[in-house]
Amino acid sequence: MSRVLLILNTGSSTIKFALHGEDGQARIAHGLIDGVGRAPRLILHRAGEVQEMHPDFAEDAGTEALIDWLLTVLSDALGPMEVVAAGHRVVHGGREFAAPTQITDAVMAKLRRLCPLAPGHQPYNLAGIEAVARHWPGTRQIACFDTAFHQSRPRVAQLYALPRALSDEGILRYGFHGLSYDHIAGRLPDVLSERLAQGRVIVAHLGSGASLCALQGGKSVETTMGFTALDGLMMGTRCGQIDPGVVLHLMREKAMDADGLERLLGRESGLLGVSGISPDMRDLLASPAPEAAEAVALFVHMILRQIGALSATLGGLDALVFTAGIGEHAPEIRARVMDGLGWFGLVPDAAANQAQDTVISAPESRVVTAVIPTDEEAVILRALLALTP
Repeated sequence: MSRVLLILNTGSSTIKFALHGEDGQARIAHGLIDGVGRAPRLILHRAGEVQEMHPDFAEDAGTEALIDWLLTVLSDALGPMEVVAAGHRVVHGGREFAAPTQITDAVMAKLRRLCPLAPGHQPYNLAGIEAVARHWPGTRQIACFDTAFHQSRPRVAQLYALPRALSDEGILRYGFHGLSYDHIAGRLPDVLSERLAQGRVIVAHLGSGASLCALQGGKSVETTMGFTALDGLMMGTRCGQIDPGVVLHLMREKAMDADGLERLLGRESGLLGVSGISPDMRDLLASPAPEAAEAVALFVHMILRQIGALSATLGGLDALVFTAGIGEHAPEIRARVMDGLGWFGLVPDAAANQAQDTVISAPESRVVTAVIPTDEEAVILRALLALTP
């Protein structure tokens, strides 16, 4: 029986996973389930081969059922194994959890209380922890928090202009995608230079969920997401920044309740809502429909507006990094963003961008621009090894 470490990263549209040997060195298998809630499929990489599998139950099956199915498939495909320890991405750690933490009943109770702050993520993150406990009872498990990376920000970057009592209760700008930003911050010295890594950097995590983070000295000083992962940039199905007066109007004039607003702002807006076609950037870039073009244009517009705001916070900009699904794989979006930053002295290298090179700005560019693949699972593995005896 093989002894393995399991990494589970349950997102809003995918379930990513990796299995490593007990020492963390050899990766035995990895992959993801995509199309969650629509047409799920499992892509399994192992022993140099790639397998595609589909569950034999309803295509709109929930995340919990897919996690259970994934763990069963892994056990069947890889043979008897003992999961020595498991590490999980957990989106919201609130104010209390600023570092990777071992899961206990008391910790789980606190994390469940945070579910209302990340209803589209937290329950599924916790479902992964519960599934591992069912399949391998007694396994040591840890949680790594997306919010933790942003606790280095100054207090004024965490506050809303609300009565102080509400801030004291925890209504604050937490920020998310912290595991991704942690990985990118660690890669900057190798990919760019130590000087740039310590300088003024904006990282654009552009995927189904999207945000920007301003780094200085490799630490978060500001980010676009706030109290929840709805804020900031336009996303696949999420609205991003919105006037709270719109919410009040919808409540008064459309008689929308909290559930209806949550559905509208979190699952029916963003690229899907504006285009009326798809939440997937690949579909929109391939579509001739003017609504698709408008959704893409709005996505880029919001990125440029937020880059301007974060650059003001930093007092300038030395480097821009694209990462995550759209950031890593959509050269057209990168090109549009770079073209919009010419006033900043950013000079794109169109050929390098199209070729998916790492550095995609010209040598004379005042803002060095790069594409760095994110690896949240590597951050979780590092924490798991540090906390596992």
